[in-house]
Amino acid sequence: MFLNTVLVVLTDLAARFLGNTAFRQHFHLLLSAVVMFGPALSFWVSQHSIFDVPSLGWGWTCVFVGSFVFLLSFSIRRSLSLSLRHLSRLGVAGGLWLGFCKLLDLLENATGSCYESLHAGPDVANGQPLLVLREDESKSECLKAGMLWRGYEVSEDVFLLCLCCLLLAEETAVFGPYLNLGGMSDPPLRILFLFCVLLLALWIFLLLCLLAYFPQFPTQLLGGALGCLSWRGLYQGWYRLGPSWYCPGRPGLGLLNTKTSSTEAEEAQPNHDRCN
Repeated sequence: MFLNTVLVVLTDLAARFLGNTAFRQHFHLLLSAVVMFGPALSFWVSQHSIFDVPSLGWGWTCVFVGSFVFLLSFSIRRSLSLSLRHLSRLGVAGGLWLGFCKLLDLLENATGSCYESLHAGPDVANGQPLLVLREDESKSECLKAGMLWRGYEVSEDVFLLCLCCLLLAEETAVFGPYLNLGGMSDPPLRILFLFCVLLLALWIFLLLCLLAYFPQFPTQLLGGALGCLSWRGLYQGWYRLGPSWYCPGRPGLGLLNTKTSSTEAEEAQPNHDRCN
């Protein structure tokens, strides 16, 4: 009983916070500020600590967010097609992420060059080995050979983390209005919602660690800007066109009017009986 009460209180607080319209509208500004001023954290931390962005970050985001979206939509409407339509937003975001990663790799290969360092001999200046240009080498071949690749780079880690954070905030924001409308929420749904909130906090923490311990300001700024622009193009642009064969629609569309529709039907029935 106590654990159930704690679960209800935590989910209500988190749902009200994420469901706040002003928070969702300005959350991307918060991430932008983190990316822009994050390199200043490098003056406060050691440069030798090890933090790494998990390679399965997108997978964990899809697992938790996808489970929450499917369970919420299916428990309200009992419609598999509607649930799949809401889940398709994750597929769109995943395809956009993979497409941008491929384009960024092509850009780096097209603008970069491979260098081999000379560690011994007289070709050393100020204690730093000189670099010899190696032509006709791709990035993968260069890195496999243990050489150095330098090109026009955009941080894919920052891009992915910003996109995941904004996606988590958008997809979980519908839970607060759903509870305010009197929607039923079983413990599994509340637990999934809390997992999504914890995952959002974890991605923000990893973003701060990445900016603090591995400061690469130009590339990380471009990655954060690309993540915010992707979110704006999807959630603030395309998805507002409404559900159709080419658009999955906004989060919560077709789900949050359940109680309103049923209440109107119940109120209309007595009026109809009086007329008869």
